Amino acid sequence: MRYFPAAFALSLALAVTGSMGQARMLDPVDPRAAELLDSGRAELAHGDVEAATDAFESALTVDPGYAGTLVALGDAARKAGLQGKAIHYYRVALERDPNDVTAIAGEGSAMAEKGALDKARANLVRLEGLCGKGCAETRVLTEAIAKGPTAKVVSAEAVKPQPVAQSN
Repeated sequence: MRYFPAAFALSLALAVTGSMGQARMLDPVDPRAAELLDSGRAELAHGDVEAATDAFESALTVDPGYAGTLVALGDAARKAGLQGKAIHYYRVALERDPNDVTAIAGEGSAMAEKGALDKARANLVRLEGLCGKGCAETRVLTEAIAKGPTAKVVSAEAVKPQPVAQSN
């Protein structure tokens, strides 16, 4: 009983400092990186994935702490058909901010495009818990799951017949 006040004060101090870590504000993006991100988004909207990726990588060099740049790189990788690489970028962004709805939706969409529909549905459930069924990210992920995996295109040069030796 005589340690109760001290234990209570210590637990209260730990609870306050623990909650302060959860309520931290994200650092603002560097203005130079914001300009590069805007340029990359414009390039991506015009369909120039390579130029957009270059701009996003430059923005990441200028401001490596901004998770939005990783989400943009994931978007560019998805548009280039590199879903595995996109999932990597989204996961790194989610390590920095686990409740980033854009990264959750992007990762789920990339998983759906790759064919991992169960994992994409798990992201959808998580997203609905964070922002509800009416938010834009939830609608985007729902559409990606409904669309299903993207078809793989194989060129004629990729499929070469193997010669078969027959005895006479």
